[in-house]
Amino acid sequence: MSRHPLPMRDGVAPSYLYLPEGDWPDMISFLVARFPDVSEAAWRERMARGDVVDNDGKPLLPTSRFKRGLRMFYYRELEYPETPIPFQEEILHLDEHLVVVDKPHFLPVIPSGRFLHETLLVRLRKTLGEEDLVPIHRLDRETAGVVIFSRNPASRGVYQSMFQKRVIDKEYEALAPRLHDVQFPFTYRSRMVEGDKFFVMKEVEGEPNSETLIDVVEHRGELTLYRLYPHTGRQHQLRVHLSSLGIPIVNDAFYPVALPCKQDDVSQPLQLLARAISFIDPLSGEWREFRSRRSL
Repeated sequence: MSRHPLPMRDGVAPSYLYLPEGDWPDMISFLVARFPDVSEAAWRERMARGDVVDNDGKPLLPTSRFKRGLRMFYYRELEYPETPIPFQEEILHLDEHLVVVDKPHFLPVIPSGRFLHETLLVRLRKTLGEEDLVPIHRLDRETAGVVIFSRNPASRGVYQSMFQKRVIDKEYEALAPRLHDVQFPFTYRSRMVEGDKFFVMKEVEGEPNSETLIDVVEHRGELTLYRLYPHTGRQHQLRVHLSSLGIPIVNDAFYPVALPCKQDDVSQPLQLLARAISFIDPLSGEWREFRSRRSL
């Protein structure tokens, strides 16, 4: 893709959208219909500032003609103040191709919903001044630990393909109730599908599509620190698997029962940590391992 006609601003790179099939009399009519959570007044203000443009950088006005296929660039903005997330990320490694970061609990990886500046991606773009930073995998907002970003578009595809081909070794730790009468380590398998509620997964009968190796690091009274090796990458896989075993992860607000949203309460972090990622580097052929410095 060609360079953006809008520059990165305060760590936020412009978003873009190809105008879809449809019949709107002008741009403001389309924007109001397409983005119901953004007021017409907000769009008019952005357009007046020149923050909505086409692929050539030409400002789009409220009265501009709607044209299917046109690529529109704009900045994502929030219409209310963000609550600061009082935990700091740590850069573990930086080279020509990769930035490896130790993410704290509660910090989303990328902007979504009510999070924009308080995300790992935007924080790093501000710190490093690099618009080309892109995460090559994700962690849930509630999960802490190792996240890898690509900083070089030329090598991005080869690193992304490692995750797609599942040639990455991932190690997690979780604090959960003690599981009795089981010989460790053991492998848990199940079939996971989307649940009945938004963003929640569930298990059903059928051919397993998720697999986790479970071991013990140490017992802590009635709790146990588990070491987990996911061999597949289903959404919420580790949380679902431990919950199904009757040992839900400490402070899990989704499993076994989805609790009301805690909004900005950061007093009870999910006790799940992406401890390490290791792989054979596809460019150098060297074995690489990156480990979190956090603890549960």
